[in-house]
Amino acid sequence: MESVLMSKATTKYWEDTPLEQLTPAQWESLCDGCGLCCLHKLQDEDTEEIVYTRVVCKFSDLETGQCGDYENRSVNVPTCVPLTLERIAEFDWLPESCAYRLRYFNQPLPDWHPLNLGDHTQVKYHGLKSINVVIETADIDAEDYLMDKP
Repeated sequence: MESVLMSKATTKYWEDTPLEQLTPAQWESLCDGCGLCCLHKLQDEDTEEIVYTRVVCKFSDLETGQCGDYENRSVNVPTCVPLTLERIAEFDWLPESCAYRLRYFNQPLPDWHPLNLGDHTQVKYHGLKSINVVIETADIDAEDYLMDKP
């Protein structure tokens, strides 16, 4: 009986494996594909407060919530910040529903998370598709598209 329970527990690595022990594929699978991290954010120089905009990176795929050129994201967008275990704590600008932050703070993933459902199609109800986003272009002033934290 114990081996069955152990086997079942390890199949949900997103619940019971410490973040530092996740494989690269497991780490990437924590991303629910909401795309909210790809929204442009502005930081007040005096207060360091982060303000959110409805402007999304031009490489964002609005259908999948994923980066359209993930492998080259740092080259295409030098300001794109990789989500690493070492930096999660400082990324308080991530949405409250972000699995990286939830797991970092030992909180469970929401029931709708693709890892719990086995289905990525549900993310559309809370991700970029739930916001009237504007695709980044050279002539867009992000300050014209401010919004509350998603």
